[in-house]
Amino acid sequence: MRRYSNTPPPPPGQSSRNARGDLATLKTLLPYLWVYKWRVLAALLALVGAKAANVSVPIVLKRLVDDMTIKPGDPHALLVLPLATLVAYGLLRLSTTMFTELREFLFARVTQRAVRTIALKVFRHLHSLSLRFHLNRQTGGMTRDIERGTRGVSSLISYTLFNILPTLVEITLVLGYLVTHYDIWFSVITFSALVIYITFTILVTNWRTHFRRTMNDLDSKASTKAIDSLLNYETVKYFGNEDYEANRYDEGLQRYEKAAVKSQTSLSLLNTGQSAIIAIAVTLILWRATQGVIDGKMSLGDLVLVNAFMIQLYIPLNFLGVIYREIKQSLADMERLFSLLDENREVDDAAHAKPLQPQGAEVRFNHVDFSYDPKRQILFDVDFTIPAGTTTAVVGHSGSGKSTLSRLLYRFYEVNSGSITIDGQDLRDITQHSLRHAIGIVPQDTVLFNDTIEYNIAYGRPGASKEEIIAAARAASIHDFIASLPDGYETMVGERGLKLSGGEKQRVAIARTLLKDPAILIFDEATSALDSKAEQAIQAQLKEIAKNRTTMVIAHRLSTIADAQQILVLDHGKIVERGTHAALLAREGLYAQMWERQQARGEQEQSSPATGELVN
Repeated sequence: MRRYSNTPPPPPGQSSRNARGDLATLKTLLPYLWVYKWRVLAALLALVGAKAANVSVPIVLKRLVDDMTIKPGDPHALLVLPLATLVAYGLLRLSTTMFTELREFLFARVTQRAVRTIALKVFRHLHSLSLRFHLNRQTGGMTRDIERGTRGVSSLISYTLFNILPTLVEITLVLGYLVTHYDIWFSVITFSALVIYITFTILVTNWRTHFRRTMNDLDSKASTKAIDSLLNYETVKYFGNEDYEANRYDEGLQRYEKAAVKSQTSLSLLNTGQSAIIAIAVTLILWRATQGVIDGKMSLGDLVLVNAFMIQLYIPLNFLGVIYREIKQSLADMERLFSLLDENREVDDAAHAKPLQPQGAEVRFNHVDFSYDPKRQILFDVDFTIPAGTTTAVVGHSGSGKSTLSRLLYRFYEVNSGSITIDGQDLRDITQHSLRHAIGIVPQDTVLFNDTIEYNIAYGRPGASKEEIIAAARAASIHDFIASLPDGYETMVGERGLKLSGGEKQRVAIARTLLKDPAILIFDEATSALDSKAEQAIQAQLKEIAKNRTTMVIAHRLSTIADAQQILVLDHGKIVERGTHAALLAREGLYAQMWERQQARGEQEQSSPATGELVN
């Protein structure tokens, strides 16, 4: 017998974020770049060519200055014009630009494809994560992490390939030339200054990095609060808490402001130190070169050459602090992005998983125990069968575990013990895609995409024809309402469908499920947002839809499930009664008590009635 474990996953966001470092982040990135290895190698060759041409420019300039060193009135002055040297100087200047642009041309596709591939992989992975992760996520902060992370990939490649690596190549070429052509002191001063400069820059930048990390964390938290507040716009208005929300947001902005000020003032310290090191080094180099000219060991061309080398080296080094900081920041941003890929899926297809093979769609809950949290069990030994083509209703008080059954059937979570099967096939042995393709649900809380009504209905089966969409809308008794709107099926429903009333959203959800045409149906309080008249019309449609389908109805109003072949009564996660409507009434147990209470209340509507109009 195959055994399954259901070890609780780590809390979302803590799977490996703390363990991942810069090296691990780079190792994760490299495979995405190496897909275009020939482009990468060609870009590196172009980089070396650009720097070789750039280093050659001062050498040719030295030759030009030395060739032009003649006395006034020399009869050979007109013959000295070094045309070849001038042409070489111009060609080298042009070559530097050409090689640089060639490098960027070759690497553009590599960078953009890596960004696209990583972003798509993260997007797919987020959709593959369990419902537990998405219930605990902070949407505002997570979207910022994704945005900064994908931007960090592009920034890291740009700064590394186009700034750091070219500078290192140029330093190597310059030091090599100085060692082989001049006094050793030129190389010693240049190398020592570079070591001091780079060490100072790295130390100070690393010290400053925590300011940037703090800024990012505070920025994400402030964004999370802002987005959460805007998503709950109506609730804010209901309680008149606009000032309260603004103050909460401003608290985050104040902390961000303090961290940003510290970051900026520490940057001034970094820039001052870098400038001092460069100034001292250049002064020493020019002193040695000037002394060499005076002693006759060096020509004016050599003086020009050394000075040009120093300028070429130290101009890019001026930006080393900024570049290094941005690289570290890009790595930090990518670390947060890649940590999303490390999130535990919790529910994943087994290696041996196969597509579901429906043979009538009999659903079986076999002694299922389940808990969202190990400290609080939700279901206790739940055992029942929904025969193929029949309707089973589940009733009970709020918190009894009714909706948990539908979540487990969709395999949003793994059961702690027992099993759930469809036609004898354990859900853990079949692919999640094929499982969810076979199930359709009309949820109690219908959430729609901020798109057209047509798009939201068609979401049940992307690619469906307009005629099929209209037929589904007719079956859900919402076509006439849609046709009465100025934009018809092209009407935008707003964020989360807020432009529609609760009843209209639920009818759209019914139409969407009808279009999907699944073998198994779940109605989770499917008519809870409808008034009595609308409910009666929809109930007739739902009964027609449920014919010859395996259907599970989660209901609060017992009158809607009176003709179900089987009714299960849940209480505190246990099935305490089961049978038909008549049998349960005759038993005079919990179901009969619930029925009597609802009859006494006259089954009055408890939710807002459907108005048939768009909410303005």
